[in-house]
Amino acid sequence: MKLRWRASLTAAALTLALAAPAWAQNVVHQKININTAAPTTPFPHFWENFGSGHSTMALRAQYLHDLRMVKKATNFQYVRFHGILDDSNGVYSENAHGQLVYNFQLVDQIYDGLLKNGVRPIVEISFMPKQLAFNPYDLHVFWYHPNVSPPKSWKKWDDLIHAFAQHLVHRYGIKEVSTWYFEIWNEPNIDFWGGIPRQKSYFQLYAHTARALKSVSPRLRVGGPATAHAAWIPAFLDYMHAHNVPVDFVSTHGYADDTVWNYFHTHQHIPMDQRVCKAIAYVDGQIAASPTPHLPLLWTEWNVQGHYQDRDTTFVGPALANTVRQCDGKVKMMSFWTFTDDDFEEGGPIAHPFNGHFGLIAEGGIKKSSFYDFSLLHQLGDVRLANPSKDAIVTRTKNGTLAIAVWNLVDIGPDSVGKNGFVQGPTKHITLHFTGLPAGATATISRVDNQHGNTLAFYRKMGSPQYPTMAQVAQLNKESALPPPTHRKIVDGRLNLTLEPDALLMVKVKAPGQ
Repeated sequence: MKLRWRASLTAAALTLALAAPAWAQNVVHQKININTAAPTTPFPHFWENFGSGHSTMALRAQYLHDLRMVKKATNFQYVRFHGILDDSNGVYSENAHGQLVYNFQLVDQIYDGLLKNGVRPIVEISFMPKQLAFNPYDLHVFWYHPNVSPPKSWKKWDDLIHAFAQHLVHRYGIKEVSTWYFEIWNEPNIDFWGGIPRQKSYFQLYAHTARALKSVSPRLRVGGPATAHAAWIPAFLDYMHAHNVPVDFVSTHGYADDTVWNYFHTHQHIPMDQRVCKAIAYVDGQIAASPTPHLPLLWTEWNVQGHYQDRDTTFVGPALANTVRQCDGKVKMMSFWTFTDDDFEEGGPIAHPFNGHFGLIAEGGIKKSSFYDFSLLHQLGDVRLANPSKDAIVTRTKNGTLAIAVWNLVDIGPDSVGKNGFVQGPTKHITLHFTGLPAGATATISRVDNQHGNTLAFYRKMGSPQYPTMAQVAQLNKESALPPPTHRKIVDGRLNLTLEPDALLMVKVKAPGQ
């Protein structure tokens, strides 16, 4: 991924975190009709996968601590990170006679740690070991300076990939490793790949790598092109089909604040809260029109917009929910970048918590609003009921309970902040109107909003310590923890809700006796 973090909070976002009273001046009323007998479709939790930064961070105690917290809240299945072949893991070297030396000790520790905690890897095949690089000094600007050069010898690269995959199969078994995904490189269409010409040389890298993996077992799943801005998909699929190169899935990346031009090469206006899913639908169409039209799509990096908003605020919840609503049925997997700020070292060690990074957990193990947002959406069922609302997802759980996400998204842009610094968004009074619901049904309501799960506000109230102590971290997590759900009766098939700007609610509805 590119350097997408923000160095400081916007004044609007800080005001949003602290100044709820101004919102009451702008109120709208809305009704959402919910037919409990509406047609249903399967609803796999495709959004519950995560990225993390550099592979070596997975060796740290804080990384595994944060991973366990997010696993408990979301039961996520896959994680993806950069640089499993980087020199920091000591995988590849050559002795004085030019003979290859492989060392998978740290690789084993990394993958052992994931699997022991119930998480599988999306194995990003990157970056280039220095002694194997055509240009040992072709280093990326990231703080840990990965080498992005092509290999100096395709034979040595093939041998490395074969040995790497063979070792994984020997250690974990083909039954396990065949459930992983092997994604070749990271964003080769930008500065993460130094091959010339960029696209043609990447296709060569992909072909060599895919064939080397499949030589170990045809059951290993391999895909790409792992591009930024959803680029190269038709050319990639055409080339691999023409040259009989195996492709088991398509992967690419896209963020809400990537430009419309980068996605679609047009100047049309598309709001940021719609860009990711429109790009997914666009790529889905490209796959359908390709020689291999049934390949699954993995969106292995994404996040909500951070250009005018701030990813440390309550904005993340409704933006996440709205993305899930739009992308459902168009993509097999989405990997949210990232599950924790503690492993994010693209620009070096993070100087202090809450500076707009991507994770669900702030530096030091502090649960952010987005942590609670993901935990609420995890409570959605595995069957979705058809509903036209743009502000709700209606599902049913295995025990028959209705689980409904409702939100009030204020996706701001350059003209969305008033002269007083407040986000120009209304409080919403939303009435859920149920049909087909038996008399006596009850609801429980959980929420993340300005008063619930808003860790940033508690952190600022604490004085924004640069280095929170363990006691302060524990205090922040205790103060921000969501209280037990509130209980409400549903009267005449109606449930009235009040949502501040950027609030996310989880409503669970049970029939009498459930």
